[in-house]
Amino acid sequence: MDEVAQSFAEAFGPGERGSCALYLISPQGVGGTVPERLEAALEPGLASAFQLRVKDTPEHELARLAEPLQRICADAEVAFIVNDSIALAKRLGADGVHLGQSDGDVREARAVLGPSAQIGKTCHDSRHLAMEAGEAGADYVAFGAFYPTTTKPSHYRPDPSILSWWSTLFELPCVAIGGITPENGRPLVDAGADFLAVCQAVWGNDDPSAAVRAFADVLAA
Repeated sequence: MDEVAQSFAEAFGPGERGSCALYLISPQGVGGTVPERLEAALEPGLASAFQLRVKDTPEHELARLAEPLQRICADAEVAFIVNDSIALAKRLGADGVHLGQSDGDVREARAVLGPSAQIGKTCHDSRHLAMEAGEAGADYVAFGAFYPTTTKPSHYRPDPSILSWWSTLFELPCVAIGGITPENGRPLVDAGADFLAVCQAVWGNDDPSAAVRAFADVLAA
């Protein structure tokens, strides 16, 4: 396991609960100035992971766009995670893959990507799906959307108590996702989220570094 993946894997190991970090989700367009904006967003050191989430782009083109982003993440020791595509994660040598409920099986991803890959699974508002993901060997589970979001509109609205339930019973990290901002994120941290997944709250700001720094007090234990 390389140092970046190792860092992500151990960030919230047994006995480390009480800390929380940002999990950045990419904007839909990742060309242009996005590499520079990502570098700025990672500079405060509050993010542990970055997910490449780009829809309706051919794999070859997306691989080309991913290259500078992946390099920036590696330099910052931030895990580079690919959304949905096990094949693209394999092609890029990414640190891991995040799977939606219809995007593939955790066991299949493990077989293709190997034991060191960080594999996450979307579980919406379902305790059952989360337990299934954990039993299949996922490295983290994601719940949400907790708040209205334009990034990935969802009718699921879990109560923050699902984070408390999960973090009390299981060592596997949990990610809170969906419309999270510095103004509404604290209840999710208090409930037990290990990561806050954020997108528009960062990329919708002219200064991504300042946008990330605005989460510092929210993330503090």
